[in-house]
Amino acid sequence: MKPSLTAVPRAVWVLGFVSLFMDLSSEIIHALLPLFLTTTLGVSVAVVGAIDGVAEATASITKVFSGYISDRIGKRRPLILIGYGLAALTKPLFALAGSAPVVLGARFADRIGKGLRGAPRDALVADVTPPEIRGKAFGLRQSLDTVGAFAGPLLAIGLMFLFANDIRSVFWFAIIPAAIAVLLVVIGVEDAPAAGADTEVRPPIRFADLKRLTRPFWETTGIGVVFTLARFSEAFLILRASAEGLPLALAPLVLVVMNIVYALGAYPAGKLSDRIAPRALLAGGMICLILADLALAFLSGVAGAFVGIALWGAHLALTQGLLAKLVADNSPPDLRGSAYGLFNLATGVTLLFASLIAGLVWDGFGASNTFVAGAGFALVALLLLCIPRGLGDARR
Repeated sequence: MKPSLTAVPRAVWVLGFVSLFMDLSSEIIHALLPLFLTTTLGVSVAVVGAIDGVAEATASITKVFSGYISDRIGKRRPLILIGYGLAALTKPLFALAGSAPVVLGARFADRIGKGLRGAPRDALVADVTPPEIRGKAFGLRQSLDTVGAFAGPLLAIGLMFLFANDIRSVFWFAIIPAAIAVLLVVIGVEDAPAAGADTEVRPPIRFADLKRLTRPFWETTGIGVVFTLARFSEAFLILRASAEGLPLALAPLVLVVMNIVYALGAYPAGKLSDRIAPRALLAGGMICLILADLALAFLSGVAGAFVGIALWGAHLALTQGLLAKLVADNSPPDLRGSAYGLFNLATGVTLLFASLIAGLVWDGFGASNTFVAGAGFALVALLLLCIPRGLGDARR
């Protein structure tokens, strides 16, 4: 009998709702932050790209350490709690920021929190979920996460009207859902039972451990890197829609539309990944990204921008949960946190360079050429995906 939705462990549901509330908080801020930086603080698009890139790279570097620490101590929950707690503490800094360096500092601390929780959280999902429904579990958690990611910008729109376009007042409101997320971790998240009686404390990850990470894991990481090079920060989507005439108060609609598509597609894509080889889903996701970039480059007006934004969300739905599943499938259970850390380090550093390049191209050659370059990178990624590899293509 096929596992039903109710077969997904309780811990996955709780972690999904934790992600929902923290994303609700974060996206209230992130939906307005690019325009806050460029209009209120007067910085260039290149600086926006740099801030986003540095922030995401910070999160990814932190995930390496949080991943192997959680493997070493045999516990995921403490790092998950610290990560969400730190992220909640950074929210007031955005409302208080009077310059770009303060925003960078807030983003830096917020992303350290994300890095601390990310790899242990994904490892805990894998720890408590049977392999035959792992794609479903990751898809469910990603869907709940993404519900928060579109509800946050939607709430930001209402708050912008309520506070007469006072962005700082909207930022203050983001503290509330962040506090709820931390409370859910405190009362609802527990570590998975120990796999055995061996309580020996392992040293941090060693070169011998790296050798235990199989070729399919490194191929998954390589594909994740190339995909990320083609997918720079979503801040550029907000700036593009704004440049096409989207009013300031409606700027969060960009993330609303993107994340509605993402949320609706993530769970079905996760279920499908349990039944078919991953290459077809990854290729479909990359085709969506190519079409998204081309739409953002060549379709004029707000409607044209939103066609590209919706396709961007479809790309995320098809690829992000699947890549998380492939990391779990292709790493030993006792190194799973470390594997997520290494994967996120590689993709996060790549996102830094992708966002820096996108910002420089935008300032130097215009918005359209930024997305043309993105389409070019995506096409290269699609061609590389067509080269025969292991990649865990066998159905699991």
